[in-house]
Amino acid sequence: METTETLEDFYRNKQLALPEHLQQDNGHFNVFRLENNRGNRSAPPKYSRRAFYKISLVRGHSIFHYADKSIEVSGTTLIFFNPKVPYTCQPLSEDTTGYFCIFREGFFTERMRGSINDFPMFAPGGKPAYFLNDEQDKQVSGIFEKMLEEIGSQYKYKFDLLTNYVTEAIHYALKMDPSETLYHHADAKSRITSVFTELLERQFPIESPDQRFEMRSANDFAKQLAVHVNHLNRAIKETTGRTTTEHIFERLASEAKSLLKHTDWNISEISYCLGFEEPAHFNKFFKKQVALTPSAYRSF
Repeated sequence: METTETLEDFYRNKQLALPEHLQQDNGHFNVFRLENNRGNRSAPPKYSRRAFYKISLVRGHSIFHYADKSIEVSGTTLIFFNPKVPYTCQPLSEDTTGYFCIFREGFFTERMRGSINDFPMFAPGGKPAYFLNDEQDKQVSGIFEKMLEEIGSQYKYKFDLLTNYVTEAIHYALKMDPSETLYHHADAKSRITSVFTELLERQFPIESPDQRFEMRSANDFAKQLAVHVNHLNRAIKETTGRTTTEHIFERLASEAKSLLKHTDWNISEISYCLGFEEPAHFNKFFKKQVALTPSAYRSF
């Protein structure tokens, strides 16, 4: 499984000093000029997902692979990324310029009502890319310039103001039509299988009885990837020879066995955190997958 890029990884890969407040501040925010923060281009990290949100204004020629789709960027594009959907960038030119800001969810929720995931570009199935003309480029660039000016200030309420600038960029995009220049990758079936696997694996390990396995069906994953469930099922079946449900159930059974052997949680607690409404449903599932009841497996 590919590694998740944390904020700590981001700063190291960009060869930037780690901010002193990074560990303590769940609402971390920062903003950069793209041309000044390319990182180590000789050995770029290959991550498929990040532990933070990102908004980019990109000028140049690149391809962003986003879930099972690809977005070819030529000219100026405003793009929104969230931690739930894996993505990678394939630069096609050396003269890329622009801006980007990164932040944790707490940066937004600490200062605004609601969740940032309520905005369409961050919601499951949202369209993340917006192509800009010269005038729109000027307007959005102005927003990022205000961010850059404010991040270096000593103003006591600067993060409240920065939240407003992020919201301004979001609403500017919402007034536009998102780009429809999305095309399936030449190997879309392999890509969607890879993304499905990432989304499945990121739900594990279960580390607390209060943690819950939420995405339990093919429909859940299809909604997150903004594809029809039949398309998801065909892609996974053709690339792996097994069904979506078989992959989910196998991983669920594997986690169940680990929890039974390596924790002292009772069966009801394990049942709940694995997404079963009743212990009886968990017992039935486990016996079908493992040929033993949970209690028998734990004492085996």
